[in-house]
Amino acid sequence: MSLLPARSRLRTITLLGLPIMGGMLSQSLLNLVDAAMVGSLGKEALAGVGLGSYANFMAIALVMGLGAGVQAMVARRRGQGRETEVAAPLNEGLLIAALLAVPLTLLCWFNAERIIGFLSSDQGVVEIGVDYFHWRSLAIIAVGANFAFRGYWNGIRESGLYLRILVVMHLANVAISYGLIFGKFGLPEMGAEGSGLGTCIAMFLGSALYLSITLRRGRAHGFLQARPQFSGIVSMLRLSMPNSLQQLFFATGITTLFWIIAQVGTAELAIAHVLVNLALFLILPGVGLGMAATTLVSHSLGANKPEDAYRWGWDVVRVAAVALFIMGMPFWLAPHFVLSLFTQDPALIALGEWPLRITGLGMTLDATALVLTQALLGAGASRTVMSVNLGSQWLIFLPCAYLAGPVLGGGLLLIWLLQSGYRALNSIIFAIMWRRRHWADIRI
Repeated sequence: MSLLPARSRLRTITLLGLPIMGGMLSQSLLNLVDAAMVGSLGKEALAGVGLGSYANFMAIALVMGLGAGVQAMVARRRGQGRETEVAAPLNEGLLIAALLAVPLTLLCWFNAERIIGFLSSDQGVVEIGVDYFHWRSLAIIAVGANFAFRGYWNGIRESGLYLRILVVMHLANVAISYGLIFGKFGLPEMGAEGSGLGTCIAMFLGSALYLSITLRRGRAHGFLQARPQFSGIVSMLRLSMPNSLQQLFFATGITTLFWIIAQVGTAELAIAHVLVNLALFLILPGVGLGMAATTLVSHSLGANKPEDAYRWGWDVVRVAAVALFIMGMPFWLAPHFVLSLFTQDPALIALGEWPLRITGLGMTLDATALVLTQALLGAGASRTVMSVNLGSQWLIFLPCAYLAGPVLGGGLLLIWLLQSGYRALNSIIFAIMWRRRHWADIRI
């Protein structure tokens, strides 16, 4: 077997996956730029924004699953030739996003101090985290809408539009956040809090762009042409909620990991924020290729071609493994240089060097889990995906990380080794599930 799939299939994966991968990469770069800007304000600011970011990740998790649900249902309808109904899942996804976002926003806004205070006992870190989290929580409804729109455009294989909007949104985020953090362009100097407000504004800008374009180009597919049907809403919830719950527990797991690291020390917490964002630089493009697999698998199943769907899963895994290996090389070849872009503190750099090496080397093994998770979502196996991810994270990794770090004093390095081990285990489990092909019989 060659390292990469046949040229025609590689071309299809590339045309569909590169825009999504590029969009995910732009999101990673945005996170890294934010970390670099905030990092110049000191380790308390870096740690506070880190806690606020992952508390926000928990808050938006329940609406994130809508993207995969909309994409799978749109691609399936398109594969079935139901052109005038292709956008119906988008209509349903937007309604669900609004119904979920309002209570979530109120909950987060009025409980921000309790949430961030639970995660850290450092008062300076908590104050920064609360201010940042307040602004991010206001954008939950925009995040839900953006994921639903993204699912629609990826599902009809026009991922280039998603990429263009994402790039505009992220460029605006960088400019606005920079101005608000440091008081540039006539904007008030807000410090680390300005990063949260800048991101909030950029999220609503993205929603406005998506709505404007989809109103012009999505009417033929039924966008806002009829009220969402109850049966469609139920189907969307059945498909999306397991993925959303998985995202919620995963986000809660990441936040719990930060709480565990906070018990080790503030310095470890600060550099962990940088390390996670650097890991996302590899993870998100891998997820982007996985989203290409979602469309390819779901479209093939809609056209009643299960063997083709099976091949697409493995073909995308091979492309992702090669891509992530190449992208991860700077992390294990020059970790000191990479970390010095975010902090000049020698102690923080020393703490992060070996965990960053582990991240760069381990991401190739993670490619199978990143892609096949999305491929299985495209086949409708969302509950199975949720069970595997939650079981490995909550029953294996997090208890072991707490025992190894705060209890036994293993520190950040041992925690990072355990994290790579649990992700490799996920790859093995998902590979076995994909080979068994039970997913081919699911109807959505």
